[in-house]
Amino acid sequence: MNDNDQDAGRAAARPKRADARRNEKALLEAAAAVFVSSGVEAPIRDIAAKAGVGTATIYRHFPTRADLIVAVYRHQVEALAEAGPALLASGETPHAALGRWADLFVDFLVTKHGLAAVFQSDDSCFDPLHSYFLDRLLPVCTQLLDAAVAAGEIHPGQDAYELMRGVGSLCAGAGSNLRYDARHLVGLLIAGLGRPR
Repeated sequence: MNDNDQDAGRAAARPKRADARRNEKALLEAAAAVFVSSGVEAPIRDIAAKAGVGTATIYRHFPTRADLIVAVYRHQVEALAEAGPALLASGETPHAALGRWADLFVDFLVTKHGLAAVFQSDDSCFDPLHSYFLDRLLPVCTQLLDAAVAAGEIHPGQDAYELMRGVGSLCAGAGSNLRYDARHLVGLLIAGLGRPR
């Protein structure tokens, strides 16, 4: 290994500066918004404009469109995974925390539908994302359900995978129909888990 290789290895191992992390987060959030409104083939300049950066900044962080799409997906999964425990710790009832998390899950699924065409592609870089989604979010949903059961707020025996699939199915029906409110229907589903008082 020469000196250049060692320098590159040290640079890769170094954590990103706070401003670089903020820039990357802003890019990912801008890209997610543009993907929802315009699809994943939207011009990079649109994402750059929404994030308030130049296109070169995007390419510096994400050399290919596939890199950007994967990063958007992972960023949103991580935010959703971190939200579950935070909602439980916020002092709300566990059932209320589950309802708020379900709202965030709906937001995630709307973005995911914006990415759906790409996930149907033959590009193998997208293959691991479904497993990543399940590995990160099933335990969080299970934790929220278990806390609500332990508090006596919902009926026991709920399955996180089944609930997440149900929410996904309700969101899939939305499309562009303005009379279809997936968030309202998901709210009814979560309310229906509750025990009568």
